[in-house]
Amino acid sequence: MSLLIGGIVSVVLGVIGFSFWWSDFLMIIKGGLPILLILGGILAVYVGLDDMQDRAKDERQKQEEKLAKAREEIEAAKAETERYREEIDKLKEQTRQNTP
Repeated sequence: MSLLIGGIVSVVLGVIGFSFWWSDFLMIIKGGLPILLILGGILAVYVGLDDMQDRAKDERQKQEEKLAKAREEIEAAKAETERYREEIDKLKEQTRQNTP
């Protein structure tokens, strides 16, 4: 209950303060607003740069994964090629043995 009464008193005093010191309040807003805009802009630039770096990092990681997959496919193709060569060599050897 005391919290409710304290809140009501604070609101009333705040409204009275606005009515007496309205010009001072506007002066504070006029001085503080550019500072807030500058700080907000700096924060936005920082967050934007951080986001760009994260995207670039993710893109590099995806490219590395694609490269690793391509290398695996190349190795598999090389192994298959070697197996085919061995089969061709065996067939050539059999053909030589069967030919009189």
